[in-house]
Amino acid sequence: MNNLPNCYAIIPTRYASSRFNGKPLVKILGKPMIWHVYEQTCKCPYLTKVVLATDDARIFSAAEAMDIPVLMTSNDHTCGTERVLEAARLLQVPDDGIVLNIQGDEPALDPTMISDLLTPFQSPAVQVTTLAHAISEEEAKDPDQVKVVLANDDTAIYFSRSLIPYPRDEKHDGYLGHIGLYGFRMKTLEEFVALEKGSLEKKEKLEQLRLLENGFPIHVVQTKHKSHGVDRPSDVAIVEKVISDRLAGR
Repeated sequence: MNNLPNCYAIIPTRYASSRFNGKPLVKILGKPMIWHVYEQTCKCPYLTKVVLATDDARIFSAAEAMDIPVLMTSNDHTCGTERVLEAARLLQVPDDGIVLNIQGDEPALDPTMISDLLTPFQSPAVQVTTLAHAISEEEAKDPDQVKVVLANDDTAIYFSRSLIPYPRDEKHDGYLGHIGLYGFRMKTLEEFVALEKGSLEKKEKLEQLRLLENGFPIHVVQTKHKSHGVDRPSDVAIVEKVISDRLAGR
């Protein structure tokens, strides 16, 4: 991939979770979840560095025991993006460097998704990227599945938990589900975290809307790969099957 500056993948992880406490260390096919996320991320060939960022001593110790580079960050952060920014500062990422926010609960992550996330940064004009994939109407009706609609230049018009676009007169089969992986130029990440939360972000509980409300274009790459995050204990068996099928070539 041409014209890419140094790229840093940061995996923010915290122990506490309202739906699944301690999930970063839950065993997936015999290994802690953070091991799977780190290993899959490292398979992307365009990354300068991959690190874990946490505020928990248990996660920090487990990462060190598995030789995973890890940074201890503040426990005052209100979201993963703030933790990613602190880690990027500790790594001294330059203003034009690329910082990737890789969710710590994606053990079945396909490394190609990270390459997809980086591709638009070959253009110096691109400041923020994220991913989306095609979903069914039934999937789109789920408020836990965030949807996105795009302009003709593949920048996001809006993200919502509601059904968008709403098919008023006829059936619509072109829904796009958002995948919560992000790429930022370091300078833009700094500017993003410094912004106040806007009214749309507060209503939808979607922090990417803060960027749109403040005029930052988000370039959305449509990937063929799906997200398989672990939100609840019942998701463990699902991602174990996904990983097992991949290893078996199915």
